[in-house]
Amino acid sequence: MKTPQLPDLPLFQTIAQAAGELGYPAYVIGGFVRDLALERPSKDVDVVCVGDGIRLAQEVGRRLPSQPRVTVFRNFGTAMLPTPEVEIEFVGARRESYRAESRKPEVEAGTLEEDLARRDFTINALGLSLNPQDFGTLIDRYDGMGDLKRKIIRTPLDPDITFSDDPLRMMRAVRFATQLDFDIEPETFDAIARNKERIRIVSQERITDELNKIIMTPKPSYGFKLLFHSGLLPLIFPRMAQLHGVEKVGQHAHKDNFYHTLQVLDNVVATGGDLWLRWAAILHDIAKPATKRYDPKVGWTFHGHEDKGARWVPHIFTELKLPLGEEMRQVQKLVRLHLRPIALVKETVTDSAVRRLLFETGDDIDRLMQLCKADITSKDHQRVARYLRNFERVEEKLKEVEEKDHLRNFKPVITGEIIMQTFHLKPSRAVGELKEAVLEAILEGQIRNEFEEAFAFLLQLGKAKGLPQGHHSLTK
Repeated sequence: MKTPQLPDLPLFQTIAQAAGELGYPAYVIGGFVRDLALERPSKDVDVVCVGDGIRLAQEVGRRLPSQPRVTVFRNFGTAMLPTPEVEIEFVGARRESYRAESRKPEVEAGTLEEDLARRDFTINALGLSLNPQDFGTLIDRYDGMGDLKRKIIRTPLDPDITFSDDPLRMMRAVRFATQLDFDIEPETFDAIARNKERIRIVSQERITDELNKIIMTPKPSYGFKLLFHSGLLPLIFPRMAQLHGVEKVGQHAHKDNFYHTLQVLDNVVATGGDLWLRWAAILHDIAKPATKRYDPKVGWTFHGHEDKGARWVPHIFTELKLPLGEEMRQVQKLVRLHLRPIALVKETVTDSAVRRLLFETGDDIDRLMQLCKADITSKDHQRVARYLRNFERVEEKLKEVEEKDHLRNFKPVITGEIIMQTFHLKPSRAVGELKEAVLEAILEGQIRNEFEEAFAFLLQLGKAKGLPQGHHSLTK
């Protein structure tokens, strides 16, 4: 691994000149230096100076040709400076002290050594000098480069103090290990287990932000295993932790739904699934512990887990401070319908069953099929291949019916308003029943979703119910 070197940008020389004239020793510290060493792209630069970080930012801003606007956050003692190449945050070197009930530190001006010591991990305590006498020199007080080479996450100081002071760092340790495919150094990992209860003082928003970053990694199952074995997962997401375990009666044992869920999640990731499809994978079997029953004849069953799981989704999203809009409704739909496609693999499947799935799923049909394929986690490769062939047949049937009937996100041409005008009805249960009967006829293939045909069917329904028939004055 090569020693990180500052990019050849005039910007860094400008910072060095401004810092030198102000008498503020300055350094690039943290993630940008780590990513240079790992040859990962990064556009966020943290500049630490032994002095007034805000004043340095303003001086650099004045010297740049584009005269960028400096955004100052006086409460935090920081300033942001956007440039075409990178975005830079300036801050003065500081030391921190913590109160037991809060992860927000008491901050005082400090030395470079004190600033490096307060960093979360050795790989984030690397620095590059911006001072004329040693410009570009690597600062590595805690062997961060060694840990990068060894692929280790380790704290600069006593991990018990590091995690007790700011418990969010426990989540960050798992996140960095998952993102970089590193190990957490044993003493550091043991300290997470010892301090796990401290996570309770961290806001749910910050926990969920780290959780989503773990979920968006190339192999999120690794992060969830670290969370589980450290004891953090039962505290931050107990329903998921409850999936763990196998119960056996006689010869009957069910699979471990925790590890199954992680495999489904990784499978979804391998097919390019976005954050919300990944959440659907995490939650697709979430209600299995609540629906588990033992039947002496067939063994363990989980009847209705898809419906119960879907009903839980809004509550889970609320608890985790995830968005409650379209994203939540999409996840809820995928959880509710994830068993439906497998029921369509029989040769005798009817067009009406396919129409119903298309109608209920709408534009999410492709995502549902993606989830269903990911849900095949058997170690029997022949069985997996057979299931995948079955799903290919389902997809062909879906395409065939969709091309014929155009049912993806379709809306019945007969609306409640037309029904009310036709039969002189007010909003009522009767209107809803008529509307549902027309929809059922379309889905069963009795009529097409075309106005004349559907309206004639509606009139027949009304006649059978003895409703007085008027006429409608609405356009189609």
